[in-house]
Amino acid sequence: MMFLLAVLCVLYVWSPATLIGGQGATSNIIPRKTVPISSNGGRLFHEEGVWNYTTMLLREDLNMLILGAREAIFALDLDDITVKKSMVNWKVTEQQQKDCYNKGKDAMNECKNYIRVLHKRDDGRMYVCGTKAFNPSCDYMSYENGQLNLENKQEDGKGKCPFDPFQRYTSEMVDGALYSATSMNFRGSEPVMMRSTDEVIRTVFASTWLNEPNFVHMAHILEGESSQEGDDDKIYLFFSETAVEYDSYAKVDVSRVARVCKGDLGGQRTLQKKWTSFLKARLDCPVPNINLPLLVQDVFHLCQDDWTTCVFYGVFTLQLDSSQYSAVCAYKIEDIKRVFSKSKFKAPVTVETSFVKWVMYSAELPDPRPGACIDNHAREKGITKSLDLPDKTLQFIKDKPLMDQAVKAIGKRALLVKRGTAFTRIVVVTVTALNESSHEVMFIGTKSGSVLKAVNYDGEMVIMEEIQLFEPSEPIKILRLSNTKQQLYVGSEVGVVQLSISECGRYHTCLDCVLARDPYCVWDLNADRCSTINSTHRTRTSTVIQSLSDGDASQCPPIGGSKTVNISFFHGNTVKLWCQPYSNLAKVHWQLNGQPIRPSNTFQFLPDSLMIINASAEASGYYTCSSVERKHEAQHVAYDLKMWSGSGTTASLHGVKEKENTLVAMVVLLSLILAMLVIWNLYKGYFPLPCCHSRVKDMANRSVDANQAQQHKAASSTGNLNSNNNYANDQRYSFSRETDRETDRLSTTVGSSGQISMRYIDDESEI
Repeated sequence: MMFLLAVLCVLYVWSPATLIGGQGATSNIIPRKTVPISSNGGRLFHEEGVWNYTTMLLREDLNMLILGAREAIFALDLDDITVKKSMVNWKVTEQQQKDCYNKGKDAMNECKNYIRVLHKRDDGRMYVCGTKAFNPSCDYMSYENGQLNLENKQEDGKGKCPFDPFQRYTSEMVDGALYSATSMNFRGSEPVMMRSTDEVIRTVFASTWLNEPNFVHMAHILEGESSQEGDDDKIYLFFSETAVEYDSYAKVDVSRVARVCKGDLGGQRTLQKKWTSFLKARLDCPVPNINLPLLVQDVFHLCQDDWTTCVFYGVFTLQLDSSQYSAVCAYKIEDIKRVFSKSKFKAPVTVETSFVKWVMYSAELPDPRPGACIDNHAREKGITKSLDLPDKTLQFIKDKPLMDQAVKAIGKRALLVKRGTAFTRIVVVTVTALNESSHEVMFIGTKSGSVLKAVNYDGEMVIMEEIQLFEPSEPIKILRLSNTKQQLYVGSEVGVVQLSISECGRYHTCLDCVLARDPYCVWDLNADRCSTINSTHRTRTSTVIQSLSDGDASQCPPIGGSKTVNISFFHGNTVKLWCQPYSNLAKVHWQLNGQPIRPSNTFQFLPDSLMIINASAEASGYYTCSSVERKHEAQHVAYDLKMWSGSGTTASLHGVKEKENTLVAMVVLLSLILAMLVIWNLYKGYFPLPCCHSRVKDMANRSVDANQAQQHKAASSTGNLNSNNNYANDQRYSFSRETDRETDRLSTTVGSSGQISMRYIDDESEI
């Protein structure tokens, strides 16, 4: 805790203005719509037993998505990724897996071949690299006769592909040469930015160049085209790393952008086979009330016409998990170029305590300027390539590649700041609206497995949708966008989802369509539906409605009242009235008999309903639910609520009552039948009552008439019979049917003198 406080204090003193950020950033924006998985309209691809779908190559020339996963490469139909055209396995051998395990890695997870590099070559073949159980390897792959084929021309992948499958990396294929940013060794302790050609050019292994970096993006910018200065193309690298310039006892990470010149050949003596043009600068993404710098997670560059219009969009997250803030910042290529060509450098200075302090270098710079590409100014001095650069220039850039000035975001503030789940990836596309204005739509992947669709209207950020993609949630690992197909491809650990970037059919009413402010969508009055803009709509603007700047839906046809739902309730019940507004931004208004309902012990408001607790007769009435968004009101549902009474019921309650009455009648009838059966069996003597047996026995014992021998014999028979009956009561289920028939033939009579007379009945008609 003490070291964290120290870091915060140092940062505050060092540069509060650049770290706290502007106050104009749009913060904590709520997505207008939340689209669940069940209605996202996407297609999911997943192969049983295959994981880590995190490398993609769009081959629009083949109408295929080349997908790299763990030990497998797929060729999927670009229109429908559930159609698998081909697949090739690229697995590690048992020996490679064993060697990896013996080096201390997890055999089941780390010691596999994770596909990490996929690039198209000029000859139509593809260059592919995998981690190969911590022994990276590369190969060439072709697609012929409907099949993917690895050519088994394996090359050493060190410096091209990471050893660790879970380490961040990036690469770019430029004019047949692979530019890569990864680690050169097994432990991941030698970071490098490298160009793989016959003469390999790479960065210096020094903390002043790369200090524990996390690489996220690489981009080739054609700055050499139509350059008045005779400049060269650039390769830009975006990453985060531990800062060397902060006076702190604890590590502080910062976001960086670095660049090299495409024509760089290294130095003659100093910086041999090393970049002579490697420069780096801090990326500033200011967020209000956040002290520590945010860290870049992904970058996407978008160029409208030539390279001067290029803009880099980056997603940033906090480097502490105490508060889940994420941001999007944008940077112009001209601002980045200006920092590298005009800004001063930072230089390390050793103070008395042997502590290295980085300060702005204010002395005179060597000529040509350190880190500059070979341009017209260098050529005037007879320097036509980097091998001709003087040692003084090269030694300067070797020791001091860091710029003093940071690259500022457009508007000096974040475009979007959101609290909640962390952002992971971003892609951006330009959309032309109905009025021919252009807008940049951002698709942002999140750690919770959703994609945000957002756009900026003159400084106002609007999140149109949050689309849920994976259940359970999985972090978004890669995003790729096809402009020709108008499709978004989203990769994660468990699968890939294909989405249309213009799902206008989700908006079912004119009001919903216009208030969405989606530049892809218009409300077609003739078709009475929300449609994706096409050329026909642009020719008949009078019959379509779109309002992006302010969401004005006043031209929409009036909405009729909703059909009333009749509901009856019993006194004391809890009643729930549903009302789901079509927008998360809409404010719900409940009314009872035309009067607003206030929260109370009886009425409780939920996001999707109204709860009426312990409902009484006073709760009866006409309820309406309406929502208001941007001053436009729409009624969603109406209820006619009545308390049930005997004189009047709804059809549903009447049916329930009839069922209850029928059930009661059936129970009474069954009870009567059971009682009659019991009485009949008692009457027949099948169930002799214990009290009767006791009385018969006592009366037989009191018989004193010795002269009536036949009656005495009958009395003896009675005692035996009672004994048998008592046994039958104890073991009633073990008697045979024959015993039951003999019992039925017995008859007991009581004479007028009170004496018992028992005899056999010879004729059953006497019963």
